[in-house]
Amino acid sequence: MKIVLLERNSAGTDISVDCFSDFGEVTSYANTVTEEEVAARVGDADIVVCNKSPMRESTLKNCPNVKLICELATGFDNCDLAYCKSRGIQVRNVVDYSTGMVAQHTFTLALALSQKLMHYDTYVKSGAYSAQDRFSNFDIPFYELEGKTWGIVGMGNIGRRVARLATAFGCKVIFTSITGKSSCTDYRQVDKETLLKESDFLSLHCPLSDLSRNYIDKDALSKMKKTAYLINVARGPVVNNRDLYDSLMAGELAGAGLDVLEKEPLEPGNPLSRIKDSTRLIITPHLAWASVEARTRCVQGVYDNIAAFLRGEARNVVNP
Repeated sequence: MKIVLLERNSAGTDISVDCFSDFGEVTSYANTVTEEEVAARVGDADIVVCNKSPMRESTLKNCPNVKLICELATGFDNCDLAYCKSRGIQVRNVVDYSTGMVAQHTFTLALALSQKLMHYDTYVKSGAYSAQDRFSNFDIPFYELEGKTWGIVGMGNIGRRVARLATAFGCKVIFTSITGKSSCTDYRQVDKETLLKESDFLSLHCPLSDLSRNYIDKDALSKMKKTAYLINVARGPVVNNRDLYDSLMAGELAGAGLDVLEKEPLEPGNPLSRIKDSTRLIITPHLAWASVEARTRCVQGVYDNIAAFLRGEARNVVNP
């Protein structure tokens, strides 16, 4: 088998991918972005391991040997599933490898924002704390999670993990299903308007689709509490970045924590890049999934998917 890793560095250079050589000849590229690069590098490979590289007719039509595409991720929106199926190319992803880490990062953002940690850390390190004459400082008010309402969009594996953590903090959990097909009965399911109106913290854990794109826009933000916090660890385009900027600048929202943006990396033209106040906005560079443990599990998941494919087993096939 000829295997090509189009985005080897998406697993992190600290994580070994030598295991793939168990299956054959491996060619590895740090990153592959353009369609021309994809087509040239896939060439006569049998198996493609990728993350964001476009997998569609324009990039694969001259690559006759491809039998399997393995996502080094859970998402597979870079793949034209219908075209791949028409070619007999299986697409497999890795599921549930980063659930714990994404849920953990959700609360990292929420707690850092709501407890004004950046402000107080800066206050101490600036010398202002040492110069004051009392033992404590709490000049910017902050509040407890206990007793608050935590709203969730998307009650999949990550949404359920966040719900359990929120409950442990003493929050009341409500959620909405964008598709309306959730079978979860552990928490109260509400419509979108109720979710926006009641949530003190609103975290997003839904996949990107036509239904979820711009789900949080000007209208949605206007219905949220001015004291509420928005956390997006789902996909960037679920939140309209311009509308969020306007809402934050107008004081219509207490704060937002984002690990994903409409376009990544953050573009200088994105208005959110102008907000430097970390008590209102914290942006991390799409790393919620990327603990050492999670990335190790992801590589192992791809390995297991290839092994299962070669044994003729249907494991994590997203275009059966």
